[in-house]
Amino acid sequence: MEQLTLQIVDAYNEDLRGLIAKLDNYLFALYPTDEVHGVELENAEAERVIFVGAYLGKAAVGCGAYRPFDERSCELKRIFVDPAYRNKGIASRILSFLEQEIKHAGYHSILLETGLVQPESIALYKKFGFVEIERFGPYIHCSSSYCMGKTLPSSSHLA
Repeated sequence: MEQLTLQIVDAYNEDLRGLIAKLDNYLFALYPTDEVHGVELENAEAERVIFVGAYLGKAAVGCGAYRPFDERSCELKRIFVDPAYRNKGIASRILSFLEQEIKHAGYHSILLETGLVQPESIALYKKFGFVEIERFGPYIHCSSSYCMGKTLPSSSHLA
């Protein structure tokens, strides 16, 4: 199998947009339209979002992103692997990559929202140390939202 590469891409990247369209179609099949919380790619919000694309050779196989939530925390968004490439560890690699980028950016915690009917996503996040938290922000009144959070280890160690 070809080597997986991960790279930061912008909101106008055609591969990213194709993967997000597949993700949206998947989510709209699971949830009512008003319960799908994406990232608007055509406004100023997208400029604050850091996107990553995952590639096997030239094939775009997955994506993910994070955006600032407040000064100390950020929110994971749009983690997705094309169904044809699932169960190969790609989502874990995307999540690890994003976590490293988030640490380098100086954030102390990560928040995320997934859905109650996505047990595979919940299991992945638990594997990475995320725990259930109260619904936050736009998800407070969304009954299908399952919110999780994680505090990042401090990079400074006392001697």
